[in-house]
Amino acid sequence: MADITIIQDHAMAMEDARAAAQKVADQMVIDYEMQAEWAGDVLSFKRTGFSGTLALTQGRAQLEISLGIMLKGFSKKIEEQVTKNMAKVFAA
Repeated sequence: MADITIIQDHAMAMEDARAAAQKVADQMVIDYEMQAEWAGDVLSFKRTGFSGTLALTQGRAQLEISLGIMLKGFSKKIEEQVTKNMAKVFAA
């Protein structure tokens, strides 16, 4: 079960949504030093103590993040930052 779930609606074509999702992933790679990889329309990411998926469907992006014990104390801050970033890139 994910510690953080963020659902962001959008009005983008799937190609544009994927480009927006890549922007979110790129920022998360920088912010949280993780690895990211696409499998179809699902972006999986991980690092020690932090993993999850960003699934794209027409009109919606759903991000699920699981945190290790050492990062659970930062879950609110992580959720706030990622929510802001997703709202910004999927608003286009």
